[in-house]
Amino acid sequence: MKSIYLAPLLIALSSAAFAGPTCSVPQDKWMKEADFKKGLETHGYQIKTFKVSKGKCYEIYGFDKAGKKVEIYFDPATGVPMETK
Repeated sequence: MKSIYLAPLLIALSSAAFAGPTCSVPQDKWMKEADFKKGLETHGYQIKTFKVSKGKCYEIYGFDKAGKKVEIYFDPATGVPMETK
């Protein structure tokens, strides 16, 4: 009987664990995507995938200047990293 109640809780917790951060900045305040990408590339990042996450943050998949794989969420207005996986 307890497993009936635990299953939805475990599903909710696992979904939250894989969700990225939420950025609440109005879209008219966001940095232009092209400028943002150029700034990252200037700092040695190789961007393989760039997208806006479900939480409305900029998200990149690629490599840092040391060649290490990265997945990073950024505040779209300031460019500050919010979370790295």
